[in-house]
Amino acid sequence: MKEPPFSKCDRRRLTMAHIRALSPLLVLATFACGEHTEAPMAPEAEAPLAVAATQALTFTQVSSGDAHSCGVTSDNRAYCWGWGDYGQLGNGNTDTRNIPTQVAGNLRFRQVSAGGLHTCGVATDDRAYCWGANGSGELGTGATSDPSLVPARVASGRQFRQVDAGSIHSCGVTTENRAFCWGHNGTGALGDGTDIQRVAPVAVAGGGQYRQVTTGNLYSCGVTTTNVAFCWGYNNNGQLGDSSTATRRLEPSRVAGTRKYRQIDAGGVTTCAVTTADRAFCWGNGRAGAVGDGKTALRFWPRAVAGGLLFDRVTVGQRHACGETTGNRAYCWGYNLNGQLGDGTRTTRLKPVAVAGGLFFGQVSAGATHTCGRDSDGVAYCWGEGLNGRLGDGSGTDKHVPTPVAGTT
Repeated sequence: MKEPPFSKCDRRRLTMAHIRALSPLLVLATFACGEHTEAPMAPEAEAPLAVAATQALTFTQVSSGDAHSCGVTSDNRAYCWGWGDYGQLGNGNTDTRNIPTQVAGNLRFRQVSAGGLHTCGVATDDRAYCWGANGSGELGTGATSDPSLVPARVASGRQFRQVDAGSIHSCGVTTENRAFCWGHNGTGALGDGTDIQRVAPVAVAGGGQYRQVTTGNLYSCGVTTTNVAFCWGYNNNGQLGDSSTATRRLEPSRVAGTRKYRQIDAGGVTTCAVTTADRAFCWGNGRAGAVGDGKTALRFWPRAVAGGLLFDRVTVGQRHACGETTGNRAYCWGYNLNGQLGDGTRTTRLKPVAVAGGLFFGQVSAGATHTCGRDSDGVAYCWGEGLNGRLGDGSGTDKHVPTPVAGTT
């Protein structure tokens, strides 16, 4: 089975001409319009166009998307860098930036998530905002529209604890532990029991109480407050982990087995999660080693990541995965053509390999073909493919080991 035509991690080079030349599913996923339930909501406040940071930045969180990256600083400012053609950097224009550029406006953020051609974040007042492409309603503003170059408030007025931007849809968890999704839904990625596109948040079916949700390429997953993992949406490579070969699931389907999970991450066509015992398991497409079990095969239910390491978190990109251990060391596994594993080579690894440099990481985030992380001092690093400035080091070239993001040292 081949990967979906509209990969979370392959959209970085798409132009309008490319999109028209692709399959009907891709065209539908990108440009189909759902019912307009309400008018788009304007950003809360706009400031003059953002400029690059002029002082040292300390990051509390970073997020890697397809061809751009973002992060939140210790003073709750959001910065993005990389490809910006669809406004996904949120700085008021469509320029590509190879160093961090502040997201426009006066909003303060607690968390951001870089997706395909859009970005979402949660402000310090628990309101959700998104910016960038909106052809499938992935900004959640109540309508499809041209790209938003600055943060636009997600419709509904709900307060969110966490949001996650996928390829062409988004999901979030409210402060009341309810999961909502919006955007493209042709494969059931919104989990509301239908395949109808939604331009504003819709509740995930089942009424579960969620701790966290994650969006991949045309599918989503989540972990409940009782540590049960569910996935829904596209399943052509077993990425839902429910032991089935069903092409899609329109509602949450429990991940096979009785293990208890506390964190999960959906990638291109592979999913990984961490149990309450700090063990990492992965499933889906492992042909490039992203499952991390030492094999190259499809996995339709969870397989233990080799090596016996204890993990705090895991993160999944297109064909690679990473995680930070309980000792704050970063390890990666899978495809490594661009150095996205950070071990100083371009060698694909079927089992976890330590990220070079001996750094202590508080968090890492795997993008399409690159990875970013922040160390214990808040310095941001990126490695892997550098095209379009997604590494933020000012060079635009590939890096095979962690390289400081400009302005952080």
